[in-house]
Amino acid sequence: MKTKNIKFLFIAVAIVITTVSCTEEFLEVEPKGTSLEANYYKDQTEAFSGLTAVYDVMRKNSGGFENMITMMNAGSDDHFAGGGGATDGAGIQGFSNYTINPNIMPASFWNDHYQGIFRANFLLTKLPNVPMDEALKARYVAETKALRANYYFNLVRMFKNIPLITVPLATSEFNTVIQANPIDVYIQIEKDLKEALAVLPATIPANEAGRFSKGSTQALLGKVYLYQNKNSLAATELAAVNGTPGSTSQYGYKLLSNYNDLWIVTNKFNTESILEVAHTNVSSSGWGNWGSGSDEGNTVNVMCGPRTYTKIAPTAPDLPSGWSFNVITQGFYDVIKTDPRFGATVLDMKALQTAGQASYIGGYQDTGYFLNKFTPRKSDVTTGTGEPVLNYKQNSYVIRLADTYLMEAEALGGTGTRAQALLDAVRARVGLPSTPVSLVAIAAERRLELGGEGHRFFDLVRTGKAASALGSRGFTAKNEIFPIPFKELQNTVIVQNPGY
Repeated sequence: MKTKNIKFLFIAVAIVITTVSCTEEFLEVEPKGTSLEANYYKDQTEAFSGLTAVYDVMRKNSGGFENMITMMNAGSDDHFAGGGGATDGAGIQGFSNYTINPNIMPASFWNDHYQGIFRANFLLTKLPNVPMDEALKARYVAETKALRANYYFNLVRMFKNIPLITVPLATSEFNTVIQANPIDVYIQIEKDLKEALAVLPATIPANEAGRFSKGSTQALLGKVYLYQNKNSLAATELAAVNGTPGSTSQYGYKLLSNYNDLWIVTNKFNTESILEVAHTNVSSSGWGNWGSGSDEGNTVNVMCGPRTYTKIAPTAPDLPSGWSFNVITQGFYDVIKTDPRFGATVLDMKALQTAGQASYIGGYQDTGYFLNKFTPRKSDVTTGTGEPVLNYKQNSYVIRLADTYLMEAEALGGTGTRAQALLDAVRARVGLPSTPVSLVAIAAERRLELGGEGHRFFDLVRTGKAASALGSRGFTAKNEIFPIPFKELQNTVIVQNPGY
C-alpha cells in the first residue's frame, strides 16, 4: 500500500477505487477491482485509504486541463479562454464565447465529481463495520459527507438538473437514474454539511493540513446558504467562521497582512486558507496519466503562462513558458489597473515587451495581460522525473477568509456596522480606505480581491448580472448552467438542460 503524508491528502493516488477514465459515463463508473472485494476495509489503515480516495477528486479545482479554475474564468467577463487557437480545447473555448453544446462540453466536469460521490457513497456503507476507534470512525464519516456535499455543490451550480445518488448503485439501476429537483440536492448538501459540522474538530494539526475541519465545513455551509438566498442562515454560519473582522477567528483564521503572500508557492495552508487543494512536484506525473486523477501537479500554472517567454532585462520576471490560457480582458485590466492587488493579479506582458524587458509570442485572443496569481516562476519548475509542465506544486484555494468576509457582508444585505467592518477589513489589508458598504461595493470588491480564482462567473449568475456583463460575448439565459455532456444522455433517462 502506498502511503503519503496526510497534508497531501487531496492529491494522493487513489488505490481504493480503480481510477476511471474521464471519458466514461458516470453511470458506468461501477466500483470494481480487488481493492473493493468484501474483505477490504478490514482495518483503520484501509479505511483511511478509502477516505484518501474520496479527497483525491478535490484536485479538480486546479489539476488537469479540464480544471474548475481555468474553465470558470474563461466564461467570465474578466478573461478569455485564450490558448493556442480557436480549437485549443473545444469546451473551454465554447464556454468562453457561449457556443458550448452537449457535444463539446467536457464530460469530466460531470464524471469526476460523480466519481468522488460514488467513492463517498461506497465508503459510507463500509465504515460502520470497520474495527477502529469509534471517535475516529465518526470523523471519517463526517469528512466523507463534507466531501460529498462539496462535489454535489459543484455539480448543482454547474448543471442544476442532476441525479441525486446517496448509496452505491446496482448494475441494474445504472440506466434508470433520474434527475432530482435541485431543491432536493441542496437539502442533501445541507444535511451532509450539518451532520459533518457536529462531529469534525474545530482545528486540525499542521500534519493533517488539507482535511475538512469544523471551520471549513461551516464556511462551505454558509456559502451553500448564500447561493440559495438563505441570507440570514448564511450570515450566521459565516460569522462563526469570520469572527471579529481583521482579528483571528475561533478557528485560527486571519487575513494575511500582505496580499502578495497569498501567492507565494511555499505558503501553503496559511492562516487565510479555509479550504485548499494541495499539489506536489514530486509525483512524476506525465502525459500518460495527466488528467486521470492520479496526476498530482497544478495544471493552472502552465495554462496561464505566456507563450515562448524570453527574459531580456535582469529586472524582468524569470518565467518558464506556458500556454496563454485565461488571458485577462481589457475590461478587467481597466478596473484593476489602479488597485493595489494589480501586481499580484496581472502580469503585464504588454508593458514588459514595450519596455524591451521581455518578449513572448501572443496566443489566441492575446491582450498582453496574464493571470499572475498562477503564472509560475522558473524556480517552481520541477527537477524530478515527471514532465516539468505537469508537475507544478502551487496549491489552490477553494475558500479563503477574504471570500467569507465578503460573502457574510453580502448575506447581511450590504448594510450595517458589521457589513461595513467586513468590507473595510478586506480593503485595509491592501491599504485602501473605507468606502460606504453596499451590495454594489461588495460585488466590486469581490471582483478585485478574488480575480482569476474561478468565482466571477458564479457570482454573476447568482446575482442576476450575467446577462448584462456577458451578453456581448453571446451569453443567453440558458448559459447560466452547462449542457449535460451528450454521452450522459445515451441509454439513460437523463434529460438535457433547457435550450441545449
